[in-house]
Amino acid sequence: MLLWVSLLVLAPVSGQLATVPKPVISLHPPWTIVFQGERVNITCDGFHFYAPEKTKWYHQFQRVMKTRETPGNTLEVCESGEYRCQAQGSPTSNSVYLIFSSGNFILQGPYSVFEGDTLVLRCQKRGKEKLTSVKYTWNGKTLSQSSKSWDLLIPQASSNNSGSYQCIGFVDKKYVFRSNTKVITIQELFPHPKLKATASQPTEGNSVNLSCETQLPLERSDTPLHFIFFRDDMVILSDWSRSPEFQIPTIWRENSGSYRCGAETVTHSVRKHSLPLQIHVHSIPVSGVLMETQPPGGQVVEGEMLVLVCSVAEGTGSTMFSWHREDTKESLGRKTQRSQRAELEIPVIRESDAGGYYCTADNSHGPVQSEVVNITVREAPGNRHGLIAVVATGGLLSLLLLGMALLFYCWRWRKPGVSFLAEETRCPLTPGPGESCHPICPVQGEVQLLHGTVHPKEKDLVYSDIQTIQGEANTSRKPLEDKDTSIVYSEVKTQLPDTSAGKVSSKDEDTMEIYENVLLI
Repeated sequence: MLLWVSLLVLAPVSGQLATVPKPVISLHPPWTIVFQGERVNITCDGFHFYAPEKTKWYHQFQRVMKTRETPGNTLEVCESGEYRCQAQGSPTSNSVYLIFSSGNFILQGPYSVFEGDTLVLRCQKRGKEKLTSVKYTWNGKTLSQSSKSWDLLIPQASSNNSGSYQCIGFVDKKYVFRSNTKVITIQELFPHPKLKATASQPTEGNSVNLSCETQLPLERSDTPLHFIFFRDDMVILSDWSRSPEFQIPTIWRENSGSYRCGAETVTHSVRKHSLPLQIHVHSIPVSGVLMETQPPGGQVVEGEMLVLVCSVAEGTGSTMFSWHREDTKESLGRKTQRSQRAELEIPVIRESDAGGYYCTADNSHGPVQSEVVNITVREAPGNRHGLIAVVATGGLLSLLLLGMALLFYCWRWRKPGVSFLAEETRCPLTPGPGESCHPICPVQGEVQLLHGTVHPKEKDLVYSDIQTIQGEANTSRKPLEDKDTSIVYSEVKTQLPDTSAGKVSSKDEDTMEIYENVLLI
């Protein structure tokens, strides 16, 4: 198995190359022991963007050191010993020890094995005899035995697979071959990541950057890794991604907790988590609590909307706003929000709502109260000249509206100087005994009757009494166009059918009277 690694060379600084990372040696074939007479190609790796013009090699065997230079970065060797390489301006690589064995039965293993790699061990026999089965031992214990394959494969090796391996070969159960002992050390692909934060005690509202730091070995520096961030072992902050960094744009007090990160290979063969990092988020207590009103100044007209605005000059996080009347101390309403300003609406203000008001704000450091604002409620203009309507039911409402329309018609279209007595008169469709015609627009201070039939199927007799009374207690008659206030009084009565000459008893009349309107003009 050929091990490759890509190492980046740092850019030139001030016309010179910065320190070049240490190169590493890879083998092809990947075994550190082969039979004598075979050859192995060794490559000096670590120069991804350029190939060195010359590579210097060091070979030491039995305290004898030999050096040579080769064009390119590959050297073919056939002698046992320790090999190292060096490119121009780089440190010397770590050594690789090769054995060219003169024996007939060997156990071959790789130069280096990392976590997550597939560990391959191979029993090799030289000669005419063919192996019928092989057995592998690990630290003196039988690990496996097979008559089909002479290789031992351990997928996704871990540090638990480190140890001393040996191969035992069988030929027709007569001959037994024991190989050399091969010590395998499973190297760590990357250490447990370390989580770092730009601030472990940030203030609410600020951003915090998290970074998950680990390091790959030179031989595997091009191994892609994925990273994940989470809090309290429950809340996942990010999915697995290639980025080892994560930003919390705005952190709040409730985000305090234990943070961790994880790193794993793309093949999921190796996964490791960091130790927890405690992050405690601080909040700024509220201060400068102020209550304002809309309309401003605390002046409001009865019946209108009043808005109480509570704000803070400083304070972070979720703040609970509460509004109170000074006399009762009871809360009129509460709002909790991540803001420095909140509003409470009183849709319809009444005269009884006048008084002192204040608000409080609390973001878990204790409530802070504003100054008291006095609310003055003014009476709405024109309230004493408005129309007070009592809604009738059924057909009476229609008759009432008709009577009011007639009254308005007479007042609007009467010629100046012409008395109501000169107005046109109208008689009922069927006058009763003793009844006579009356003017449509009655004389002030007199009760006038208007007879009309409503709901013919019920045959109820409905009639209206309309009179106007001057605002002052006098009996003088004045035209309606005078500016003095007059009271127009409308009385609508209903009478059930009666066969006794159209008369209604006083009992029935008292029962059926309904007073419909009082109109102030």
